[in-house]
Amino acid sequence: MRLVRWLGSLLSPSGPRAGLSVLIFHRVLPRPDPIFPDTPDREHFDALLSWIGSAFTVLPLDQAIERLGTGRLPARALAITFDDGYADNLTVALPLLQRHRMSATCFVATDFLDGGRMFNDTVIEAVRAAPGDVLDLQELGLGRHDISSPFARRDAILRLLPQLKYLEAMQRDRVTAEIGRRCRATLPDDLMLTASQLRTLRDGGMQIGGHTCSHPILARLDDAAANAEIRLGKQRLEALLGDEIALFAYPNGKPGVDYHARHAAMVRDAGFTAAVTTSPGVARADTDRWQLPRFTPWDRTPLRFGLRLASNMRHAGALAA
Repeated sequence: MRLVRWLGSLLSPSGPRAGLSVLIFHRVLPRPDPIFPDTPDREHFDALLSWIGSAFTVLPLDQAIERLGTGRLPARALAITFDDGYADNLTVALPLLQRHRMSATCFVATDFLDGGRMFNDTVIEAVRAAPGDVLDLQELGLGRHDISSPFARRDAILRLLPQLKYLEAMQRDRVTAEIGRRCRATLPDDLMLTASQLRTLRDGGMQIGGHTCSHPILARLDDAAANAEIRLGKQRLEALLGDEIALFAYPNGKPGVDYHARHAAMVRDAGFTAAVTTSPGVARADTDRWQLPRFTPWDRTPLRFGLRLASNMRHAGALAA
């Protein structure tokens, strides 16, 4: 990682010319998932933190943003974030972060606390449990899918999710529930944090940020509904934790597709001091604080992981118009 440190210092020096890399994760699993082998498990995430710690200066996101704005960011600065509010952020990720003396920010969609389940997890767990080698969803307009192997099941899931993601929320939930019924799946109700676990996560040193209530695609809502999602999610978290919630992550997060500039203005006006997207790149001193880029390389060796992170430092994140 010595080469990565050198490249990182060149591309992200300390001071006014500094860049802030923000990594995005969702889950850290207790063990590898045969259907989604690229999702970090405990062993791989532990290795990732070791690689990161050897080449980057890891800061809590709020401190990193404040220091970026005042020109006091160290070289190779990096922050770690998680989206959605999965229980394994507490049970698996937090002990590893603590062992490496690192902090992270968890962006929580409040409707899924205490036994909720996101639509994508309904699809994933339904297809995982589906019997046989073929999943026929033609009556739902979703095609016929080979599920004869773990990789085939993954490919089926990856074909289904984009077809569902941008549906109106009630229609999406009806269709995903029907997929679960047709797959004869017993679906888990413990994937997401409970309110008690959320407080434990905060008390363990992880920052909590807003991520709306129901994780909608904001660009698909009318302005009143989008504003309510942003503000109510913040209010619910503040009521649960007794803390100000200052940071926000856009659901799905693609600038100009999943949210627009008017949504960034809503986030600012709701009282958030900064917000993150899923556009790759690094934040600089002049980056819009309500559209900070995030990125995660999924490479399996330290050199490739580090080089991809260094390459990401050459780019600014896209902005929504």
